[in-house]
Amino acid sequence: MPDDGPRRTADYDYPLPPELIAQHPPRERGESRLLVVARGDDGERGTGNGERDGGEVGPAPLSPLPSPPFRDLRFADLPSLLSPGDLLVLNTTRVRHARLLGTRPSGAPAEVLLIHPEADGSWVAIGKPGRALRPGKRIALGGGIEVETVAVLEEGERRVRFVGGSADDAMRVAGQLPLPPYIDRAPTDEDEDRYQTVFAEREGSVAAPTAGLHFTPELLTEIRARGVDVGRLDLEVGPGTFKPVEEDDWSRHPMHPERYDIPAGLVDQVAAARSRGGKVWAVGTTVVRALETAAVEDGTLRPGKGETRLLIAPGYRFRVVDRLVTNFHLPRSTLLLLVAAFLGRERMLDAYAHAVRERYRFYSYGDAMVIL
Repeated sequence: MPDDGPRRTADYDYPLPPELIAQHPPRERGESRLLVVARGDDGERGTGNGERDGGEVGPAPLSPLPSPPFRDLRFADLPSLLSPGDLLVLNTTRVRHARLLGTRPSGAPAEVLLIHPEADGSWVAIGKPGRALRPGKRIALGGGIEVETVAVLEEGERRVRFVGGSADDAMRVAGQLPLPPYIDRAPTDEDEDRYQTVFAEREGSVAAPTAGLHFTPELLTEIRARGVDVGRLDLEVGPGTFKPVEEDDWSRHPMHPERYDIPAGLVDQVAAARSRGGKVWAVGTTVVRALETAAVEDGTLRPGKGETRLLIAPGYRFRVVDRLVTNFHLPRSTLLLLVAAFLGRERMLDAYAHAVRERYRFYSYGDAMVIL
């Protein structure tokens, strides 16, 4: 391997048959498959949390590896993997109808994807075609509402404002759920329910925290009944979650900012779980990034609102998260780098190869993986 091997984006690629990309959710929420993977000790994984009794922070001991290191279960089996005293953390963000379909003055189609509002009432957005979003250009959305580009920002983002109505009016008139680019169809009434988690609260995201899509109210009740605590945070998932790493060296990849909110109650829950020797489970990579961004060196969390541009990749030292529930991610993506940091690159690639052989469903509406 070249000297820069661990930083080569090409080292985080894998072959995927297109037919394994899930285009629809499973028939019933929660009936997905679950691949259980033990963390590898290949010298590339990040380290976990250290002592739970007040000693020095250091690498967490690895769980004994099953033979083979993969188990094929159903998502309904997840509660059996958690222990009393553990803490399961969910991202409660809700996906907004942020994809606005409209027309240019010529009558040609255009679209705008709203990312987040600014204090002055404008919005940060992206859209296509780019020439339709030059400063001063307007796109008609219907109902007398137009969206006007005010300025071009870094990395091609736009600042836009609404004329003839509010952003809420625009989303009501012309908004769609922004399904991921690898789902090759328009959203349906089914997506209105299934592309939101059952615990979604405040609108703010352009993509669902997909690991959470598998949970049902009954499953959460069963988890709590096992003596597992359940915590919540909010991270607004942005379009950067789908942006491939285009740099040959992944460390040069620009991360788009995402806003998060860590409640004070979650800080207490994490501290309590640590004091009783419980493990902190993150449901999804968004939860990992929020917790790790808000953590200080000893793993203590800082409550409140913030913004993260954290790129987690092999070599990263985890401060809070011990266990990870996640979906399968795009090749050459920052999410795959995060999984490799937690699991080890070789073990991660082996797990993905196993999932392909066993015909798991991939990406947002696909199956799940849990890393122990």
